[in-house]
Amino acid sequence: MTVKEVCAELKGISRRTFYRWRELGKAPAAFKLPNEELRIWRSDFTAWLNHLERP
Repeated sequence: MTVKEVCAELKGISRRTFYRWRELGKAPAAFKLPNEELRIWRSDFTAWLNHLERP
């Protein structure tokens, strides 16, 4: 998934919010492509969401 797709799935959070979460270590795991763009595996995104739902 692209950062744009992740932001859209999270009901339109801003890219800045996503990158701030990354700085704080609170974003889903991501990896960089050779062109420096970030990608998030759908499974990592789902696991991250599930982790947030736990008490």
